[in-house]
Amino acid sequence: MDDDPDLPRQSLGTFLGELAARLPAPGAGAAAALEAALAASLVAMVGRFTTEEEHADLVREIVGAADDRRDACLEAAAADERAFAAVADAMKLPRDTDEEKESRRSALAGAQREAARPPRAVLEIAAELVSLAERVLPVANRNLVSDVAAATAAARAAATTALLAVETNLLGLDDEDAAAELEAAGDIATDVAKRADAVEVAVREVIRR
Repeated sequence: MDDDPDLPRQSLGTFLGELAARLPAPGAGAAAALEAALAASLVAMVGRFTTEEEHADLVREIVGAADDRRDACLEAAAADERAFAAVADAMKLPRDTDEEKESRRSALAGAQREAARPPRAVLEIAAELVSLAERVLPVANRNLVSDVAAATAAARAAATTALLAVETNLLGLDDEDAAAELEAAGDIATDVAKRADAVEVAVREVIRR
């Protein structure tokens, strides 16, 4: 696994090779971040090809926000690798005595809470990207409206994958905070899917005109 600070500069082939390898990370959380980064890139691309002067301010804002979200996705992917490594380390702690078992349990719970943070961030980014897609669609270059739907499809996939990563880390924690976090994450993923579906329907209507 490459050093995390270098992850944003990895080639796609290198990342996919590591994802396919028998390595503890990257995993699903990083994959979710990449899916969201694809959504951000598609939104930004559509904006850059939408050149009508009357929409310039709106498009400039959307492109800037999409670029920022893409950077945030790469940071989340790197954070997910670090967090998963911490979980793996906690799982290796000794558990021969009752004291060691309790220490391991506490360390693992803490590591899992931290590991839920990057995919939770990806969920929020996915929701923001759907909002950007909704905003750009009415003014988008007619030749690129299908890319708006592709962006929301990628955001939907990111949200689904990220939710699974959150659930993997929090379902085993028996406390109210974890339960509340799981519920909130599920609500975000459901909303993203619903809105992404609506964008796809709207895009198909435009294409058929």
